Amino acid sequence: MAKLPNNLKLVSTIGICLAAGALGSVFTTPAIGSWYSTLVKPSFNPPNWLFAPVWTSLYILMGIAWYLVWKKPGKKSILANRIFLFQLGLNVLWSYLFFGLHQPLWAVIEIVVLWLAIAATIKTFAYVSKPAAYLLLPYLVWVTFASFLNLNIVLLN
Repeated sequence: MAKLPNNLKLVSTIGICLAAGALGSVFTTPAIGSWYSTLVKPSFNPPNWLFAPVWTSLYILMGIAWYLVWKKPGKKSILANRIFLFQLGLNVLWSYLFFGLHQPLWAVIEIVVLWLAIAATIKTFAYVSKPAAYLLLPYLVWVTFASFLNLNIVLLN
């Protein structure tokens, strides 16, 4: 990535992560009050209002983690950046599959790939910055929970 001052890198990484979340919400928001509300959900399904603050917090943590890796030069950092961007794309794709196309089964298959990509991101981030890797752990935990939620929605519908 280009040479930028560190404060601009931090703002950029957080902004890009939040933009990915905003792009995903283009598919999510219209479906919440319509299609999603018709689905049978498991008893452990959180209330709808909880998702936005959780995801916003996770995108901010992701942005900070990405910044910690981006600011360190080297081949390991380049690889970690590429894997991070790949998983970020998968993150948006899940919203499109689940909410945009109304395809929970496709989404549950995709979320397994997303989970593996997040795990790979954490592993590559750890080589560059251990704090960056630790900042992604809540994201992995939440996606693990989301995977079980997604699977249960498939099974119940």
